Amino acid sequence: MSKKSKADQLGFVYSTDPNFQFNDTDETPVETLSPAKQLLVISLDKKQRGGKTVTLVSGFIGLEDDLITLAKNLKNFCGTGGSAKEGEAIIQGDQRDKVLLWLTKNGYTKTKKK
Repeated sequence: MSKKSKADQLGFVYSTDPNFQFNDTDETPVETLSPAKQLLVISLDKKQRGGKTVTLVSGFIGLEDDLITLAKNLKNFCGTGGSAKEGEAIIQGDQRDKVLLWLTKNGYTKTKKK
């Protein structure tokens, strides 16, 4: 991964203003929605994974820590490994039915399976 700062990625190189402060507007924390208001999509993916199959849970709106907790609970329920990256919970293997069962059992009512 590149070690460039966000300021460099957005095109800021240098400012002659001594009071210049780079304000990153993307860092505003998003409030985590309740499980009943979440619209999660469960899908199966094999791309860019060396032929391995993973179950993706995407569409989570909230804090990164809450997404990590959700992924951890799903991994424990399915008995497999996985992670949480870029707004998605990644569960190893074809676990769509188990993930859907866990989500509906825990109050995620608006869940869609692809």
